[in-house]
Amino acid sequence: MSTLRTITGFKERLAGGGARPNLFEVEIPSFPEPLQNLWSTGAGQEVETFKFLCKTAALPASNVSPIDVPFRGRILKVAGDRTFDVWNVTVINDEDFKLRTAFELWMNNISKLENNTGATNPTSYMTDAYVHQLGRGAGTINSTTNSESTNGTAITPLRTYKFYDIFPTNVSEIALSYDSSDTIEEYNVEFQVQWWSAENTDATNTEIK
Repeated sequence: MSTLRTITGFKERLAGGGARPNLFEVEIPSFPEPLQNLWSTGAGQEVETFKFLCKTAALPASNVSPIDVPFRGRILKVAGDRTFDVWNVTVINDEDFKLRTAFELWMNNISKLENNTGATNPTSYMTDAYVHQLGRGAGTINSTTNSESTNGTAITPLRTYKFYDIFPTNVSEIALSYDSSDTIEEYNVEFQVQWWSAENTDATNTEIK
């Protein structure tokens, strides 16, 4: 006999009141070395700036392509290879343009605008990135990343996705118009991803990689 579903039962199973899509942090811990000289305040400044100005991102899809095998008028579907989607982020543009310049130089290091030469060693233009899903409170279900609670206990994100060996393949245009008012410029950056891993930071510490 099925159990009656009630709003109370639903509430008990909605851990933390539900994950929120606006509570996240995106991190690129290390930009390729040629870009780091942009920040006169010291290495690592671009990392902290990106954490604040990355407006949108996405937790990755998990894809396994099917293979269709015909058999006597029917189709048997079997599992094929993994595929990894392009990863997109939206960045708020501030007046120093340093993040946009960094992405443009990053792509120029891969393929120069003037003569199509560029880096031949993938290690020199690939790096890793993280998306941290944050929560709303501390305790059993933690929230923020790279910080500590008032009692000194480390607070960790609900879940972290790591994107391996990413590099940008598109930095979008920024549309300009006299008609635009009360807005701040923003642009999209499209990254290629080799693969990703995921880790829960709760008591189960479930890891996917």
